[in-house]
Amino acid sequence: MSNAPERKEFASTGQLRQVMGQYFSDLAKGPEQGKKTAWCTSVGPVELLRAMDFNVYFPENHSAMLGAAKMAADLIPLANAQGFSPDICSYLTSDIGSYLKGVTPLQKMGMTGPPKPDVLVFNTNQCRDVKDWFQWYARQMDVPCVGIHTPRSIGSIDGTLVANIAEQTEALIEPLEQVAGAKFDIDRLRETVRLSKQLTVLWKQVLETAANRPSPLTFFDSTIHMGPAVVLRGDAAALPYYETLLAELQQRVADGVAAIEGERMRIYWDGMPFWGKLRDMSAQFLQMRACVVASTYCNSWIFEDLDPAEPFLSMARACSNIFICRSDDRKEDYIARMVEQFQVDGILYHDSKTCPNNSNNRYGMPQRLRDRLGVPFLIINGDQNDLRLFSEEQTRTNLQAFAEQLVEV
Repeated sequence: MSNAPERKEFASTGQLRQVMGQYFSDLAKGPEQGKKTAWCTSVGPVELLRAMDFNVYFPENHSAMLGAAKMAADLIPLANAQGFSPDICSYLTSDIGSYLKGVTPLQKMGMTGPPKPDVLVFNTNQCRDVKDWFQWYARQMDVPCVGIHTPRSIGSIDGTLVANIAEQTEALIEPLEQVAGAKFDIDRLRETVRLSKQLTVLWKQVLETAANRPSPLTFFDSTIHMGPAVVLRGDAAALPYYETLLAELQQRVADGVAAIEGERMRIYWDGMPFWGKLRDMSAQFLQMRACVVASTYCNSWIFEDLDPAEPFLSMARACSNIFICRSDDRKEDYIARMVEQFQVDGILYHDSKTCPNNSNNRYGMPQRLRDRLGVPFLIINGDQNDLRLFSEEQTRTNLQAFAEQLVEV
């Protein structure tokens, strides 16, 4: 389309590449420098690991890279052959398939592959799959695997629940000390929690610039720029980047610069991204002049409960308060607030075949929120990594029809 708007690049993207490049470089060099390596779930107790001077690697980040590189569909069958069902998390199966085949996007960054773990640390606040995933590696590599078992479908976050999660977190100290060969320092943990909270505040401010009309960024931008918020929590290295990005976005708002020229509609995205199709979907939304202004996924890296004055209790609150492990009524209240704050015209739900924990359309939520808010919705079937479960033509047609519906409302 000759009159289609063009995607606006960010001046701060170069700094983003530098920050992420340095993270992977440090990851590769850590063992050479005598640092122990911990693998951690993305919303796991990373602050504790950084405070104990572990090199921290996130398999979920690697899985997203496999999805974005469109490698996952060739790797998943290798994990299936090991007894992992095709119906379980494609992050898990593509990552294990990558390990079995010995191929990884990290090779393009000068790494032979993920750094070998000395310990694996999980938190089941996302799903049970992360525990099974990490335990498989623990058996393969003969290294310890420890973790936190957080309840699911949490309604009220009470003192009993918080105390239990805090106790489980503190119980990790002794086995981690044995692996690290060093004693835990509470002051270092307080400092790490302080840095995580600082990053959280900046990342939230970045995302909230999209509440302006027109929005200065889209969900597709945020899935790229969230990288440091995922892998560098508790590390000061990410802070200057987000300060730069925030300033750039605030300037866009002041100048009236839109992420999508002629923004016609504003959409909320619930569920996982389609990593291998983000570029194509971004282009279609651009053509439709539809801006995805907010999402549950990108907001997953906001941990406002963190407090260096009470590190263990606040970490427990933060990991129990993430969207994925809350009850449906709490989730619906959250989305309702987002719809109002970001002036949303319609909600898009991704029903991910292998990620039921991040698919919120299966038990009537879209219909309840439509009746409550008067906001139309669309459900798209697919998967975060396995493109065999994604119909490009059907998705394109459904998105176009949804856009036309929103324009008519």
